[in-house]
Amino acid sequence: MQALPTIFSQINSALHPEEFARCVELFPTQRPTRGLTEYDQFLALCFGQLTYRESLRDIITCLRAKPSLLYHLGFRGNISRTNLAYANQHRDWRLFQAIAQVLMRRAARLYQNDPIDPDLPKVVFALDSSIISLSLNLFPWGYYARSKQAALKLHLMLSLQGNLPAWAAITQANFPDMKILDRIPIAPGAYYVMDRGYLDFRRLFRLHQGGGFFVVRNKHHVKFRLITSQPVDKGGGLRCDQTIRLTSNWSVKSFPESLRRIRIYDAQNKVVLVLLTNQFDLPAAVIAELYRKRWQVELFFKWIKQHLRIRSFYGRSENAVRSQIWTAICAYLMVAIAKKTLTIQKSLNEILQVVSVNIFEQTPMQQLLATAPEKVGECTFQKLLPLIY
Repeated sequence: MQALPTIFSQINSALHPEEFARCVELFPTQRPTRGLTEYDQFLALCFGQLTYRESLRDIITCLRAKPSLLYHLGFRGNISRTNLAYANQHRDWRLFQAIAQVLMRRAARLYQNDPIDPDLPKVVFALDSSIISLSLNLFPWGYYARSKQAALKLHLMLSLQGNLPAWAAITQANFPDMKILDRIPIAPGAYYVMDRGYLDFRRLFRLHQGGGFFVVRNKHHVKFRLITSQPVDKGGGLRCDQTIRLTSNWSVKSFPESLRRIRIYDAQNKVVLVLLTNQFDLPAAVIAELYRKRWQVELFFKWIKQHLRIRSFYGRSENAVRSQIWTAICAYLMVAIAKKTLTIQKSLNEILQVVSVNIFEQTPMQQLLATAPEKVGECTFQKLLPLIY
């Protein structure tokens, strides 16, 4: 009788071998690691993410504890700490970035029909970045002058439909947030919700010309001229809904068209927020709700730092660190795809906890996770926080 696939293999089935092979062809290695293929390296790093391994030696020790199951896990090469360390240092990290992009597209297709708030647009992205701190003694190449420590910056565009990464990039820690707007993909009709660090009118106008809608928090120094003003319901926290034109020389050249300015008072935190958008059709309350939803990306960063291995690293080179961060995103996406494909009702946090101690089991995931979901341990970024961070 044919053996059942392991839990680890069922999760990795989200990535088709043909797609992986096409990604490998894009980034060939000049000196391939002897006996360790790109797929073996990817599986080993994902194994470390899903089982919370502390080091490469820890990963290899756990894998060698079940030598008869390595084939069923998907490994075909010679798995050793030396081979894996060499591959992490020399194999191009952009390979894992390409794999993550493939998984992002697959997850987006699976979650595109998920129910969302009927008052909100269907395609909404929350854009933000998070600093990944490193030890300056171990990672001197990542020196960050502001904190006088080493760090990298993870930029992420989170789709609010399913709370899934739709696009990501890793840069040096001193890379300005607004410049990432030059790289993000623009989908006509989609909404991009951002904090004031992304307020750059030249780049926002590029997004506007591409057919996208943006909601961004305004800064105090922006000069404008009032065109019209609409009445608002102040009982819900709204204070004004205006149509404006920018007046300073640089801003007029950068964004020559009208903007919508919405001012909100957050009674809980006693703070006034001013939002700018190029969307004039939606009610002001919906625009305010879109900005409140931006907090989901902050919660996502917090969640992955708590549940995946992106705080301690398996290698000291920049290539190894970037490879590990991208495989962490891949592991998250594969679990999310398995959750949707197998219609598992448990939260991602619960799935990861169960998978981490049953990774070698040869049983269907639906059966392993068939018990009713508990309220304890629910995925934290499903809970909305107040408007202000």
